[in-house]
Amino acid sequence: MAPKWVEAVTGSLEEKRQYKQHKARIKQLPDNYRTAVEALERYYLYFGGIADGHILVTMMEDLADLFEQAAADGTSIRAIVGDDPVEFAETFVANYSEGQWINKERTRLIKAIDEAAQGG
Repeated sequence: MAPKWVEAVTGSLEEKRQYKQHKARIKQLPDNYRTAVEALERYYLYFGGIADGHILVTMMEDLADLFEQAAADGTSIRAIVGDDPVEFAETFVANYSEGQWINKERTRLIKAIDEAAQGG
């Protein structure tokens, strides 16, 4: 086990290992499924705002599970994501909202306004 200061600087080594395993799983998908997952991952890096590494890894593993099962069953990509890939992506990531950085900022805003309202 790595010293706590190493993980404080680099992040959780276990989460890094899990993420590498996730990427290896994605590489095993048929080309079109892999392309779809990689596009979703790219979108999540810009839109998702997941700041909690554990939640991010869990979300990516769930995404891999979904596409692996779909590939095994022969389910089409459109049957997974529907006609609007953005809606699918945003609905999917909403299931992991407790890890989004914006929640911390929302809490901070509420606290600041509450304190300001009590003082004024």
